[in-house]
Parts: sequence; structure tokens; C-alpha cells
Amino acid sequence: MEAVCCNLEVDVNGEEIFIVDKKIIASYSGRLSKLFGKSNATTRNLKVIFHDFPGGAECFELMSRFCYNDGRTQINPSNISLLHCAAQFMEMNNSVSVTNNLLEQTEKSLEEINYWTWPELLAALKKCQDLLPVEKSSGVLQKCLDSLARRLALATEASPCPSNSPESSGFRFSCDSKSTESLKSSLSRATWWFEDLLILSPILVEKAVKSMVSQKLDHVIISRFLLYYQKSRFYTARPDEKRKVIETVIDTLYTLNGSSVSGKTLFGILRVSMTLNINKSSRKKLESMIGSQLDQATLDNLLFPSPYGINYLYDVNLVLRFLKAFMHGGISKVFGVRLGKVSQLMDLYIAEVAPDPCLKPSKFLALAMALPDSARNFHDELYRAVDMYLEVHAGLLEEEKLKICCALNYEKLSAEACVHLSHNKKFPSRSAVQALISQQYKLKSLLHGTNNSRSLTDSPSTSSEVRSKGKKDEASKQVVLYAGKLDISSESEKLRAHLQGMQWRVIELEKVCRKMQTQMAKILKSRVSSHGHTRSLPKLCS
Repeated sequence: MEAVCCNLEVDVNGEEIFIVDKKIIASYSGRLSKLFGKSNATTRNLKVIFHDFPGGAECFELMSRFCYNDGRTQINPSNISLLHCAAQFMEMNNSVSVTNNLLEQTEKSLEEINYWTWPELLAALKKCQDLLPVEKSSGVLQKCLDSLARRLALATEASPCPSNSPESSGFRFSCDSKSTESLKSSLSRATWWFEDLLILSPILVEKAVKSMVSQKLDHVIISRFLLYYQKSRFYTARPDEKRKVIETVIDTLYTLNGSSVSGKTLFGILRVSMTLNINKSSRKKLESMIGSQLDQATLDNLLFPSPYGINYLYDVNLVLRFLKAFMHGGISKVFGVRLGKVSQLMDLYIAEVAPDPCLKPSKFLALAMALPDSARNFHDELYRAVDMYLEVHAGLLEEEKLKICCALNYEKLSAEACVHLSHNKKFPSRSAVQALISQQYKLKSLLHGTNNSRSLTDSPSTSSEVRSKGKKDEASKQVVLYAGKLDISSESEKLRAHLQGMQWRVIELEKVCRKMQTQMAKILKSRVSSHGHTRSLPKLCS
């Protein structure tokens, strides 16, 4: 047997110095072989310094043992990533024989990954994590993650969890004890791996989730794992670690289906993230997710205090960004019930922030006009908010007041609101006139309908008579309301006279209708008594 000559000194990352046989190590390492060339000189005191050897001293020792043991070593899940990285770094693929080729041996062992036990797979992942970022390029990490995701997907299919139901935001157990136990068991089977993956770093969690998504694991289960991970890691983490964890959770949730996490949960994450100064990209993603579910929010959810350095009581800019994200999908996607809910929510929010004396007119107007006009059927609530804002900000110029009033659609104000506005000294006189004009058009429309009711039809209908009478009563009430109660300025006297004339016209029409209805009743009664049956009569008033 050839004597071992320790003629090479190797400094591994400054951790430890190894004295080895240059010839033995170089015979397996292409990197050292090229470094020393074909020289057979027995020069002593050769020294090699590695600053970035993967896995450090532990990894170099494993690699050396392989070389000293004639290219044989025991490869297992706990050391396969170390050996694979060392083989790549030292270029240990130059051996003709696969038996003596460390890179080939590790890759062959990886083919058996599906037969590893769950603890062995976790041990391999933990070791890969310790080797980051070098491990990224080795391929061992990705194979471990893919194997993990496949196992979780198979386990979920075998034991489906009720988490993907419409009420997945919280498990609602049945009162029946058997049903309750069954659901608890299903929940346990679907989430048994949560605790095991707490050993993973945020970087590895993000990679693991990508593999889970590729294996079509239920997004609701994934989102619950991420929330569990965040909560568990926060107990012992430092502020900078917490920031990294929550950024990872946000960035990963953003890649999942929007319905996999509730709006309430997202608002909770936002409140936590505000104390950690997370990066702008993650903050934008979180706000986008919240905005897409804004119709699920409540007023309390939106009342975030203003950031440091801004005088506003509440963070109005944040809510404006929520609204922008909500409308980002286009009006066709949010039209209907969802848009109606958001408009009601915004009316409440605007009324809440209106008394803030520091809120600038431009910000108030931006809130009031953030949604399209079609979002609101009525503008009474918005009018009250504007009224409140003008009361608190009494020093505004007339021009500024007019700009704020542009947010109101006077045609969507009720008669009562218009009357209130006409008496409201806080509003510009031009706004009062616009409100009256819009109501005038409404009255004309109602009266036009009354005139049309005088047309003759072949078959009288009691229900149509009632509807017509309701229209006339409404028209009469509104005319009286405006003509009798409004204190209109001198520039609008003509409008007042016109409204009074409309009132008398409605009264005269009602008298004519009542008289004609009485005559019709008499004729109908006489026809029934003489012929025993009725005949269709012309409908004179309906």
C-alpha cells in the first residue's frame, strides 16, 4: 500500500485547516488537478485557501473521507446535499468509473428520494437550507421540495379537508358530536404538516409553496399554513426577522387565489405590517389584495390612523389606494351588489372623516368622486357628509365649495334633501338653484305621467287607478313641498311661480278625476241592475 504523504495544506473558509495528500485529493478533484497541473514535483508547504467552500469544514471533511476511502462513502438524506455541493465545487466528475464519481453517486441516490421517510426528507431540506445560497444551483433542494409537495398533495386527496367550502374563513362545526369529531379529524389530517415545516426559513417557505401550487395543493390550506407559520415564528423572532417573515407571507399569498384568504385576515396582516416597515413591493401587493375584497370590509377596518408626519386623523390615502385596486379590474367586474356595498361603505367612511379639520378639500373630493356615479342610486348620505365637511371648514372660498359640490348628483337627491339644501347657508347659492332645477325636471316628469293617464283605454283597471293616484299624490306633495316651504332667492322667483302654477294644475286635475270616477261608478251600477252583466267601459281617468 502506498504511503500517505500529507503535503497539502487546505484552509476552508477560515474555519479550519486540513493537512491532506495532494495526490489522493487531486485524483478525484478536477479543480485541484487543473490547479496543480501535471507536475509530479514533491514540493512541500503547498497551501490552498478556499473562501467559499459550500458547507464549510464539515463538507470538506466528508469529501476527503470519500477520496481516502477509494471513492466510496455512505450517502444518506442528511449528507447528500453536502456531498453533492462538494462534488460540484471540486469538479469530482472526472472519474471514468461511476463508482468513483461522487457527483454521479449523489445523483443516483437522489433517484430514491420517493422512498425516503418523512423525517429523512425534512432532514435533507434542513441541510439544504444551511447550504443556501450555494444549494440553489445543485438541484437537490428543488427535488426535495417537489417530493414534499407531491406527498402533501397525495395526503390531501386521500383525506380531503372541508376548507375549500364557501365558509372556509372559519371552521363551523355541527352541533352533532359525530359530525364535529369527523370535521376535527379532517382538519387534523389536512394540517398535520404545519408544525413540521416551521423549521424552514422564509426563503425556503416561499419555494416550498411554489412547489405546492405546481402540485395543485388546495390554496386555502396553503394560505392557512402561511398564517400559522407567521404566527408561530413571531413568538421568538427579532423585528428584522418578523419583517422578513411577513414579507414572505404577503408575497406568497399574492400568488394564490384571491378567495383563499379572507379580507378580515388581510386587514389583520396590514395592521401588523405597519409596525414593521415592510418593503414597498410587499405593501403594494397587500393593498391590492385588500382592495379586491373591499366589499367585505367594514368601517372599522378602514379607520387606520394617519402615518407619522401627516396631520390627517385617518389615513385617507390608504383608502384611496384600496378603491383604486377595487376598480382596477374594470367596472364590468365589480358592477352590481359588490359595487353597491363599497359605495355604502364609502359613504360611511366619508362621513367619518368629514369632521377632520385638517382634511384638505382635494382629499375629501377625491374620496367623494373615487367611485363612478353609477355606484350610488341616491346621494343623500353623500350630501350629509358634504354638509358636515362644509360646516367644519367654514373658511373655504366659494370656489372651493363649488368644487366639493361637484361630487353631488342633484338628480339623485331626495325631495327632503333638496329642501334642506335650499335652506342650507353653508352651500353656495348656485348649488341650491341646481338642486331646485333638478327637482323641477322630476316634477315635470311626474305631471307628464298624470296627463297621460287621461287617455282612454278599453278596460279599466283598479290597480292602474291606484298607481296613477299615487303618482298624482306624490307630484302634489312635492309641488306643495317646494312651493310652500322653500325660501328661494330673488333670482329664482320665476321658478317659484312656476312651481305654484304646477301645484294648482295638479289640484284641478285631481278634481276632474274624482268627478269622472263618480260618474263612472253610477253608470256601472245602473248597467249591472238592468242587464245583469257588465260591459267594458272606456277608462276616463286612471
